Amino acid sequence: MIEIKEELIESLLEEAIDQAKSTNKTQMISMTKEINETDPLRFFESAKKLGMDRTFWTSTSEQFFIVGVGSAFQIDAKEYRFQNTEKQWKKLLRDAIIHNPYKVPGTGMVTLGGMSFDPSIRKSDLWRKFGHSSFTIPKFILTVNEGKYYVTTNVQVNQGDHSRQLANGIKHAEETLMSYSTTLPDQTRIHSKDEIAPQQWMDTVERATEKINQDKAEKIVLAREVRIKLTDDASITAVLDKFITSQPNSFIFAFERDGDCFVGASPERLVKLQNQQLLSTCLAGTAPRGTTKEEDRKISYNLLHDDKNRSEHDFVVNMIKDAMDLYCTSIQIPKEPVIYPLKNLQHLYTPVTATLKKGYSIFDIIKQLHPTPALGGVPREESLKFIREQEQLDRGWYGAPIGWLDSNKNGEFAVAIRSGLIQGDEASLFAGCGVVKDSDPQAEYEETNIKFLPMLSVLGG
Repeated sequence: MIEIKEELIESLLEEAIDQAKSTNKTQMISMTKEINETDPLRFFESAKKLGMDRTFWTSTSEQFFIVGVGSAFQIDAKEYRFQNTEKQWKKLLRDAIIHNPYKVPGTGMVTLGGMSFDPSIRKSDLWRKFGHSSFTIPKFILTVNEGKYYVTTNVQVNQGDHSRQLANGIKHAEETLMSYSTTLPDQTRIHSKDEIAPQQWMDTVERATEKINQDKAEKIVLAREVRIKLTDDASITAVLDKFITSQPNSFIFAFERDGDCFVGASPERLVKLQNQQLLSTCLAGTAPRGTTKEEDRKISYNLLHDDKNRSEHDFVVNMIKDAMDLYCTSIQIPKEPVIYPLKNLQHLYTPVTATLKKGYSIFDIIKQLHPTPALGGVPREESLKFIREQEQLDRGWYGAPIGWLDSNKNGEFAVAIRSGLIQGDEASLFAGCGVVKDSDPQAEYEETNIKFLPMLSVLGG
């Protein structure tokens, strides 16, 4: 049962109109209500009827969903992107009227978005619709948290608007979003696959090992691209549905921008903030799953005792600790990693918890953490310099922070790996690996092939 009455909606809208009149400025208002059980995927699919861009986020292990429809406000930043994004977000919250009696994470005014991996790299045509820092406050948001369902409506109100007319428009849009089909779209199939310069990429791996052996770096992460042709335009809903069933323990996401969609299932949390408590996780060191329980246990054991993977993992753990030392207290880190199993892969995993000091925000942590050694390298600046000069690829949002923030000072960001950019019946998929002094180009190439599997499987491969 919807707990916020239509009369209250009109009253809140009237308040916003009055505020717009008194300030002679557009007034943002956000209204949250609890609703009956609603399927996030069908809500997402129904949004196509409104002709608006969509956003999707779920933490599958926690059964937490945020589905955004349309854009009530856009936050974009090119220079000093962490500071400017945070500055715009804080101003928006300060000026907005926010009606949210629930205060649970993911409700109230919420913004979802991401950043490019490296803003100093000239943007390619492939990523022209995705800014270096771009966050959307959707017009309509479905949130699922701890078995309860909420809808938030965000509206920019002008002094000449009429509350009844706005309320009727909101009601009609919500009815459209709730009147979904019982079936979801079918999945497409892969027609062809084109690896982008694989030999050139392996040559770059070899140059990276030479640089490392000259004591000019310890680790350099290199990414590559595979271009996919599909039998038909991809259904993003079908892709998300397949991810949810096939990739447990992942952050599944989709960000639409004018027909293009960046989508993926990342196992790697960058940082989570709730009630000033921070959680960051190190997920570095990778191996395939076994075909039998015995083989799987053997691979897990070897991963836990492999010098290269343990070294790569320790790089990231130490970096997270150093980043949190500046802004946090009560930092806690387990002594040893454990195995984090996924469908196609398994990783070394270490959680890092801390308390955020007053006066700091989640953006301060993101700025310190990105890029992690698992996506950039060690030392950071030296490895990034090599990537900029040698990697024949604009990573765009691949490997970068993506996530959400709410008006209750909660938020969560993941590292956008196991991902791809879908453009109609085509898609660019991305995968990378960490190059160290004894890396073999062919072996690193095979590792990226394993990391392509999650995206290939949900696209029908």
